[in-house]
Amino acid sequence: MTSSPHDPPGEANPLLALTLDQLRRRTSMKWRTHPADVLPLWVAEMDVPLAEPVVRAVADAMELGDTGYPAGTAYAEALADFAGRRWGWDGLAVERTAIVPDVMLGVVEMLKLVTGPGDPVIVNPPVYPPFHQFVTHLDRRVVEAPLGADLRLDPGVLEEAFRRAVADGGRAAYLLCSPHNPTGTVHTAAELAAVAALAERYGVRVVADEIHAPVVGGGARFVPYLSVPGAECGLALMSASKGWNLAGLKAALALAGPGAAADLARMPEEVGHGPSHVGVLAHTAALRNGTAWLDALLAGLDDNRRLLTDLLAEHLPGIVHHPGEATCLAWLDCRGLGLGDDPADVFLRRGRVALSSGIPFGTGGRGHVRLNLATSPEVLTEAVRRMAAAVA
Repeated sequence: MTSSPHDPPGEANPLLALTLDQLRRRTSMKWRTHPADVLPLWVAEMDVPLAEPVVRAVADAMELGDTGYPAGTAYAEALADFAGRRWGWDGLAVERTAIVPDVMLGVVEMLKLVTGPGDPVIVNPPVYPPFHQFVTHLDRRVVEAPLGADLRLDPGVLEEAFRRAVADGGRAAYLLCSPHNPTGTVHTAAELAAVAALAERYGVRVVADEIHAPVVGGGARFVPYLSVPGAECGLALMSASKGWNLAGLKAALALAGPGAAADLARMPEEVGHGPSHVGVLAHTAALRNGTAWLDALLAGLDDNRRLLTDLLAEHLPGIVHHPGEATCLAWLDCRGLGLGDDPADVFLRRGRVALSSGIPFGTGGRGHVRLNLATSPEVLTEAVRRMAAAVA
């Protein structure tokens, strides 16, 4: 992994920087949803201090009173440069981008461009619950194409879903999660090229949520959907939010392939008023100057994946865990513990550990939980100890 020449050398693992007492002073959803005796390892907020370039960019904006409306293409230019350095992708065209409030609201706007009320949107469960929620609230119809037993895209299942989605001659879209949340699967170039070929064959428009693209561990390689052959009519959403823990600083980018430029141009101008200007500044700083911090985080997450594997083998061997290659999340199959459809409820009530229930993730989610790895090894160890005590 490469770093910007502006990054400070020798960044320390940010997951080791904050104590539990410091974290409990936070007022965000992760820390205020449950009582103080609960260890919160559910929502995807990370237990880290912010990267120094991000802090500096936000502090400078505060000193200047630079808190107006967003303008310009600096964010897109920073992402294009990051994509070239990080993924070897030089095809991110700044002129085919637009700022949007955040990735999921950007997804909604992209779906509005390529589908209409009642049209089908294909998803791959188990998948990020807002995929179901936002699509339904948009008055579109969810069509599930479940992942295979190996937690990867199943080409046969996907093709059948595409076929059914366009059977009545209407429009359809495929909402692709890449890398995949909650499994941490990183789709390969061959898998994504196969998606593009299917989309072209059936006339399905692909909208790729690539918010976790920066959070890919050692040994894996993220491939932007718009970089694969045949994806020219695709749309994608990217952000620095997950990589640098910026969920509270709203800003994201919509990207269009050359065949989708006219679609993106139809997005209402007022959508670009929704992102936070300070958010745009923070995300731009992260992409420009925060890669050394990101690399330290990714190394810490890799360590935590190995630690979780060892802890589960020792304390909860009944849980099946296939470590993901990306995201800060772990998808745990708890069906062997006999805890019913919602083991997260048991771990919360008996163990005082908050995890995400697998049920809202759709088909394949029952009996599963999602655990947030982005914490200290000490908190992770205590959480697994509590989970084991809850089922003893």
